[in-house]
Amino acid sequence: MAFLEIARLHKDYGPVEVLRDIDLSIEEGGFLVLVGPSGCGKSTLLYTIAGLESVTRGEVRIDGRTVNDLPPSKRDIAMVFQSYALYPSMNVAENMGFGMEMRGVPKAERRRAVAEVAKTLQIEHLLERRPAQLSGGQRQRVAMGRALVRNPRLFLFDEPLSNLDAKLRIEMRTEIKRLHQSLGTTIVYVTHDQIEAMTLATRIAVLKDGVLQQFGTPAEIYADPANLFVADFMGSPPMNLIPAAVRADGPSPSLLVERAGSEPAALPAGVKGLDAYVGRETILGIRPEAITEVPADGAANGSTVVDCRIEVVEPAGADTYVITHLGGREVVARTSPDCGVRAGETRPLAFRMDKAVFFDPATHDRIRG
Repeated sequence: MAFLEIARLHKDYGPVEVLRDIDLSIEEGGFLVLVGPSGCGKSTLLYTIAGLESVTRGEVRIDGRTVNDLPPSKRDIAMVFQSYALYPSMNVAENMGFGMEMRGVPKAERRRAVAEVAKTLQIEHLLERRPAQLSGGQRQRVAMGRALVRNPRLFLFDEPLSNLDAKLRIEMRTEIKRLHQSLGTTIVYVTHDQIEAMTLATRIAVLKDGVLQQFGTPAEIYADPANLFVADFMGSPPMNLIPAAVRADGPSPSLLVERAGSEPAALPAGVKGLDAYVGRETILGIRPEAITEVPADGAANGSTVVDCRIEVVEPAGADTYVITHLGGREVVARTSPDCGVRAGETRPLAFRMDKAVFFDPATHDRIRG
């Protein structure tokens, strides 16, 4: 049985629907990430789980128990906020132990719990400092420590890394993942950063305009997007989305993709569901890593080779991204750093069409065979 269940949940503010018919669940010890653009409802959903927002309709269940009418203090949860919310007049140890003090936990027990958590988070040397004397990453560790000392059954994180610089965000992301692996506590985590979602989650819920677009593992969300929004939102760089005409071509349809200054490129489709689109347009979705340079020996290993005019070359260390135009859209390919591609030249690129997916231009839904 799922540990956390959200069933047919709606949240309205007067006439405005903020969340619509949300259904999802996570097993005990899982890491659920709620991801989506600003204003999509992910923080509101987190607050309904926490009890900081009421539910208009539907249910929130924790360990089989409906908690809609329970206050936050009765839900056995702990929350880490984006703003850290540390008391400036208290030192680190006092901030971490304050909640326990308010619940009447004996001083010796508080000290022991704070010491254990501080060791886990590697902040033992900071216990006597005040928040103003800490870096952003150190403050975030203290905020996490304050939640950890409570030993709750459910952790809620509301964009905890958004105030940190890029390098520190990566470091703290690793710390949160390591912490989850060592403690095995159930976590619900809100972010607008899809890289955080992909690296941390055991399950991802992608939201847009208060509607759940897709719920699945990171691999499912990335490789098998349910619609155009998920395909475009998840991935860095995002999936290439290329308009293509479907034509009858023997036993299975093929695709014609427009190229500026050249004849249209022909690509195999290989999806039975495209039979109904012959003579119409579809949208070809293909990740940058499925478009690469052709090996020096010319063997494309089953890929389809298309001559493309290279417009921009972006070295990125371990990879080089090259940009061309197909179907009137900018298309990004991921090549090796020593491939020798130069802007302004026409070069063959290998398309792994077995990795391609297709979408209906009208409904934006995935076309399946």
